Amino acid sequence: MSRPETVAVRDALILILLVVGCAWTLRRPWIGAILWTVVSLGSPHIYFGYASANWQVSMAIALCTVVGLLFSRAWSNPFRHKVVIVYAVLMAWMTAGLPFSFVPEYCYDLWDRTFKITLMLIISVALIDSRKKLEVFIWANVISIGFYGVKGGVYSILSGGGSTVLGPGGFTAENNALALAEIVVLPFLRYLQLQSPNKWVRWGLGVSLGLVAISALASQSRGALLGLMAMVGYFWVKSRKKLTWGVLIGLGALLVLAFMPDEYWARMNTIKEYQADDSSQGRINSWWAAFNIANDNFTGGGFRTNISWVYERYAPNPRMLFVEHSIYFQMLGEFGWVGLFLFLSLGVLTWRNAQKLINLGQQNPTLGWASDLGAMVQVSMVGYGVTGAFLSLALFDLPYNVMAIAALGLWLANQQLQAEVAAPPTERLPSDPSTGLGPEGRNAGPAYR
Repeated sequence: MSRPETVAVRDALILILLVVGCAWTLRRPWIGAILWTVVSLGSPHIYFGYASANWQVSMAIALCTVVGLLFSRAWSNPFRHKVVIVYAVLMAWMTAGLPFSFVPEYCYDLWDRTFKITLMLIISVALIDSRKKLEVFIWANVISIGFYGVKGGVYSILSGGGSTVLGPGGFTAENNALALAEIVVLPFLRYLQLQSPNKWVRWGLGVSLGLVAISALASQSRGALLGLMAMVGYFWVKSRKKLTWGVLIGLGALLVLAFMPDEYWARMNTIKEYQADDSSQGRINSWWAAFNIANDNFTGGGFRTNISWVYERYAPNPRMLFVEHSIYFQMLGEFGWVGLFLFLSLGVLTWRNAQKLINLGQQNPTLGWASDLGAMVQVSMVGYGVTGAFLSLALFDLPYNVMAIAALGLWLANQQLQAEVAAPPTERLPSDPSTGLGPEGRNAGPAYR
């Protein structure tokens, strides 16, 4: 089959899948939330298709999801979660500041993308009302990023770590952004591994976890290296079997890093010599610009601040025109101190929800899954918080999906606990692991073990 014919077949298959998915979404709108997540994060229509790369796939799925929601009773109030309220307030704050942006005409497209992500995530929270649906949502996030991580890991091994790995487009188009996304989903590979009753799935997830980690390292992203170190360090500190995990982590790191080429280490060494590195100095220059913009503009500078006349006014060196390269300074410069406060509040609330999940799992034998989930949410947040300190990915939807996972997990864990308390004593039995939702009835503590 010639290449044009192969491309045509791929586009036809994508069209069929899109039609079937939209029809399914109209009957089961929560499916639309899953499809939206896959398309938004993984862009399969761009990676596998040709003409389909220009189709409004996400718009079609979003419209079908909204229509299905209007005619469905299978949804709950998303604003029962405090973190969702703060998330909506943050979006409202960004919208209120849009007219006061430095260049409003250049900010609308970015606002439009952010608004759609926010709206669809809130709808997803409303539609995911069972643990089964939550597990599928987690799988959607993991597969969407994990596919490129596994592919990148294999490619990195075959190339000896000498080539960087790129993403499908959008937020994860370049190597640094893809590495951050891989770091965020790594802990959820571990969570799914713990929950699966099938040994082959567990083995597959274990191998995938290693390949995704290799892909993140091979991205040659300095932020990814620091993020992985912080995430692994936090995991080890919290683990019960420190000696076992310490040996495994140490051997794995030595095995992987030993194959990295000289140019990898040359780039990593610039972390210690940041004063002589133009990229590092450009970041610091942008951070000062963001700080000065926030002090001079209550609502910040808007979705785009790396403009020559703006830097001439606010940056120490106006000739070093960089984006903020930090989730924290991005929020500060673009949306002011209020925007940064709301952004950090989301992190605090999500961390607290994760800790509550851990506590519930430790106190109740049938909620072992909740403890595992809360632990992996925290590990993921550590990775995002450190790696994101060097990237402008504050508006990337993946970390907000983690926020939703923690909130939904806590709500569902409490629902399960209430149901067990209300059930007659003879019915308070641990769930059967053969249900496919993982090992229940254990109180082994969080997944750090």
